[in-house]
This record gives sequence, C-alpha cells and structure tokens, in this order.
Amino acid sequence: MNASPDLPADRFLNRELSWLDFNARVLTLAEDPRLPLLERVKFLAIFASNLDEFYMVRVAGLKRRLTMGLTMHSPDGMTHREQLEQVAARGGSLVARQGRCLAEDVLPALAAEDIHIVTWSALGKADQERLRAYFRDQVFPVLTPLAVDPAHPFPYISGLSLNLAVLVQAPGDGPERFARVKVPNNVPRFVTVGPGRYLPVEELIGAHLDQLFDGMTVVEQVVFRVTRNADLDVDEDRDEDLLQALERELARRRFGPPVRLEIAAGVSDHVLELLIRELDMDAHDVLRVPGLLDLSGLWQVYNATDRPDLKDRPFVPATHPQFAEGETPKSVFAQLREGDILVHHPYHSFSTSVQRFIEQAAADPGVLAIKQTLYRTSGDSPIVDALVAAAQAGKQVVVLVEIKARFDEQANIGWARTLERAGCHVVYGLVGLKTHCKTALVVRQEGAVLRRYCHVGTGNYHPKTARLYEDFGLFTADPEVGADLTDLFNQLTGYSRQTGYRRLLVAPVRMRPGILERIEAQAALGSEGLIQFKTNSIVDEQIIDALYRASQAGVTIDLIIRGICALRPGVPGLSETIRVRSLLGRFLEHSRVYRFGRTDPEYWIGSADLMHRNLDRRVEALVRVTGDASKQALELALDLSMADDVSTFELDGKGMWSRRAAEGPNPQEELLRRMNA
Repeated sequence: MNASPDLPADRFLNRELSWLDFNARVLTLAEDPRLPLLERVKFLAIFASNLDEFYMVRVAGLKRRLTMGLTMHSPDGMTHREQLEQVAARGGSLVARQGRCLAEDVLPALAAEDIHIVTWSALGKADQERLRAYFRDQVFPVLTPLAVDPAHPFPYISGLSLNLAVLVQAPGDGPERFARVKVPNNVPRFVTVGPGRYLPVEELIGAHLDQLFDGMTVVEQVVFRVTRNADLDVDEDRDEDLLQALERELARRRFGPPVRLEIAAGVSDHVLELLIRELDMDAHDVLRVPGLLDLSGLWQVYNATDRPDLKDRPFVPATHPQFAEGETPKSVFAQLREGDILVHHPYHSFSTSVQRFIEQAAADPGVLAIKQTLYRTSGDSPIVDALVAAAQAGKQVVVLVEIKARFDEQANIGWARTLERAGCHVVYGLVGLKTHCKTALVVRQEGAVLRRYCHVGTGNYHPKTARLYEDFGLFTADPEVGADLTDLFNQLTGYSRQTGYRRLLVAPVRMRPGILERIEAQAALGSEGLIQFKTNSIVDEQIIDALYRASQAGVTIDLIIRGICALRPGVPGLSETIRVRSLLGRFLEHSRVYRFGRTDPEYWIGSADLMHRNLDRRVEALVRVTGDASKQALELALDLSMADDVSTFELDGKGMWSRRAAEGPNPQEELLRRMNA
C-alpha cells in the first residue's frame, strides 16, 4: 500500500469486520416482519451459508498467516491475532442473534401458519412409529458409531458435516466412553413428518442411539460441526498439468485444518474440552449455537413448502424489447447491426438474450468462430450444449474455462473435459491469474466481410443464477469492441502481451490506472464533478485514497456497495461528499457499474470489484457503454439506489450501518414494476 501522509492513518475500515457487517445486513432481512415469511427463512439459510464460506476462506487465511509468523498489519492497523479475536467476538454475537431470530420470531410465525420444525418428543405415537420404521430402513444402515479409546483413535471429522458427540456408560457405574456418530449426508437434512412438518434428522438419530449403543446408557448427546480450511494451494509455475494439480488439491481440501467448531449451546465442559483437544483447536474457535446447527439446511424447508402466499410473488423475466420477436423475427445479429443493446438481469430474460445469442451463433451457417470465457455455469448448461453443438458443426470454438473458480472447481473440470471431447479448444487462462471476465465473441461471415458480435457482462453465463442475480450485459457489433475482444482472447489463449485497448479496461495492467485517471479528472472539476460506483466490494487502498482526494476537492461521490466497504464516508475534512449505500433484497446485487461525470458521463460495466484480487491477480474487463438508451438504463439503476425515499442500508464515518427509509420501496421492486408496466 502506498503511503499517503496527507490522509489520516485511520481512514480504512477492516475488511473482515466489514464483511461480517454485510452478513449482519442479510440477517436484518431475516428479522424483518414485513417480508414474506418463507423469504425470511431463506435469508436465514443464506446467512448461514455465507458464514460457512467466510470461515473456510477468510478466517482460514488469517489463521494460516498467523501460523506462518507473518507480522503484517491490515490497512486499518490490526494484527492477524487482533482480527481473529474481533471476528470471533462479532461472529459469536451474530450467531446468537441468528438463534434468537429463529427461535423467538421465525419458528413461532411458521407455527402460526401451520408449518412446524418439530422435536422427537413432540411427535405423537403414530408419527414416532412410522419414523422408527423409516430410521430402521433408510438411516440406521448407513450410520457408523466410532468409539474413542486407546484402541480407537479420534476419528477424522469432515468439514461441514453434522455430527453427534455421544457419552455412553456401561451398566453398573462403569467409566464414561466417548463416541462420534456422523449424520449421513445422503439423507435429507429434515425428515418430512407430514404436510408442513419437518423433523431435523439429528433429532431422529438422537432418539435411536440405544440401537447404536445396545446395552449402554447414553449420558450425553450433543450436535457439533467443524469448518475446515477450503483454500487451495496450486503452484502453477511448478505443476505442468494444472488440471491434474487442481484435482489433487480438491482431494486434499476435505483434510484442511479446522478453523471453527460449532456446537450446541448446552454442551458439557467435559465434552467440549475433549473436542477442542482432539481437534487441536483453541477456545476462541468455538461457537456455541443456540438451537439448530447448520441453518443452511433451511433451504429444504423453503423449497419443499408449497405456500406461494408466504413467498415473493413470482415474476417472469421480460424479453428485452429489442430482442422481442415481432411478426417478422430478426436474428440477434440483425438486431445488433442496428445498435448496442444493454440487458438487465433478472428483469430481462437470460434465455431470450444471452442464451439465444450463443445458440443462434452455434446454429448459424455464417458463423465461423465462437470464443467465450466460462467462470461458473449451471449443471445442465444450455450454453455448454450450444458450444458443443457449434464444435460438432465444424465451427472453431474456443472456451476459456476457469478451473480455479472457488467451490466450482470440480464442476468446471467436468465442463472442460466435456468441451474437449466435443472438439472445442479449451484453455485455462494465464499462469498465476484467474480469468474472471465475462466475455463472448462471435465471428460471422457476411458476404465479403467478417463481422464480430460481442457480449460483455457483469455476471456469469449461468442460466439459473441469472434469475436470482442482478447483472448487466452489453451486446454490440461495434468494431472497436470486436477488435478489443479479439486482442483479449489472443492474450488469454496465446503469448500476446496486449495492454492497450479501445473500449475496454483490462486488469491486471490497465484497469486500476484507468479508474484512477478518471477519478483524478473528476477531482479537477471540483464541485462540478460526479462519481458513482456500484460494485460488490471496495477495498483497494489506492482507489479509496483517490476518492478521498476527490471528495476533498468537492466531487459528489455515490457508492452502492453490496458487501465489503473499507472506505469511511461522511468524515469531515476527508469524505464529506461521499455517500455509501448497500442494497439487499430478493435479488443478489451483483453488477459492477462505474460512472464518471455529470454531463456526457462515461459509463463502464464489467466483472471487476475494487479489490486487490480483481485488479492485480485476475483477468477482468470493463467495457465503456456508449449508446444513449443503454446509458439511460444505467443512470436509472444508480439513481433509484440513491433516491431519498428507497429502502437501503447506509454507512456512516464510524463504520456503522443503519437501515434507511425502511418503510420505503425497494429499488428492485420498483424496477420490477417498471418492467411489467
């Protein structure tokens, strides 16, 4: 980080604590009684899944650096140990808050709607008898109790698995013995007792421990769960075959060191001390959980409960007007020859825009080549199917599959092999860099001319998440963008060292300098300047410092940050003209939009957040949006998020988030209304 002696040393917020603040905002939605009840259940599940990943990656990274003896301080001045201590305290308070939300608010509200998460003891005899048979036939055969004694070492506890720690005792006052029973992951998390009634599977197993420990008395049983380091360590310079190296690391992931122990709050000191000792963990790694563990399993309740009245009203994504098929349907290519088209998912349909673009390219005899990046896609991807069909039809198909996409590595290895078998040219990007940009290039023969058609987006080529994630995508036949994408793919697939582009800013070489130059240009305008960013996270110190200086010059700066924000807004003399908001709702805000200027503003969209990993360790691309209609759509999205009367979260200079205009409309609902008008 470059020193900035003219700016205060305490100008940055801690990124790990800022992420926990983001997840606290997710929890606030679960606590909101105005939301449909099952949507609140969904947000509890999202909160739990988010926290799992945070511990697997971010906390694991802090622990690894601490173990290695690295003494670097974070930009806000904290040591690794201090950050871990604060994360433990903050994480514990959030988990306690999550437990209260479930037990005191959501479960009673569900019960009032005749939806119940029940205990074994609350079941009637008929239900218990039926579930005893289910246990005997479906669960008991796959259970394996593992004793711990001098002849049986403590078993390996796989990451994120649910387990029962059991103390048993032989008749006649024999010594207590410890055993572990793993809850199998091939049975449902919740057993359906009847319509709207669900029994946690660990309750079912706990009620039948006498069958596992015949002749013994069960003294104590407690549910626990271990989170392990899930970061991968692949030496791309050493490993000649990246695919094989990554597969080796994926096999090792489940054996990563433990970073968190979640355990039911009622655990005895004896059992807790035994687990901490055997897992080689510290007391501050423990989260005592009131009530149910692993609330990510609530997705099952959400999906299995057929109560439309308790969920968000369904909507059908609209086909973008320029892609709508009239009496004489035009091809995507004919439409793009008339001008650029900007789509806004999920309000605009993915299937009738992005998917149609790739499918028409695959089927069109005039198309000679398709080049595309794939970071994440779905299990039954029509995009991959279209690329396979194009290769089988004799077209040149080049696909950059990012096999290092976190938690999608195994799926992407599978896609890579499928595409290779079909005859596609599959590459894995540049050594030492993840390829995160979202780009597609179609080369089409039109008479004596080769014309290039392009898509540059902010989201993945993933049909399912395109209905849940908010993203923009630009379609264009502009020759400059076509030339830029050609150069970019040559860099990704060959040895080109291209750095200069026409309508693209590409990381890791030119994106940060390009953004800084534009911030400085606005700073030169003083109070006439305007900067608006919409992004997932802002952490990069150079960009934050540039924004501080622009604010000191009087520039109006609006930041819409879904997740991590290390910048302090509204600080007198430092950031008085900066506002920071966070928008959460039924869709996950995922787009990255960058606006510079009031009159004739520049708009850029793309894949990059303002973080070190995006700007320094990934191939990212931003494209300049030039069409008037496209710029107006971006302006509307930014203005709706910054309006005075909308429901958002707002950050103050002390790092505290508060709900703003909670009674007001959510910008997402307003966009839905406008699309359906």
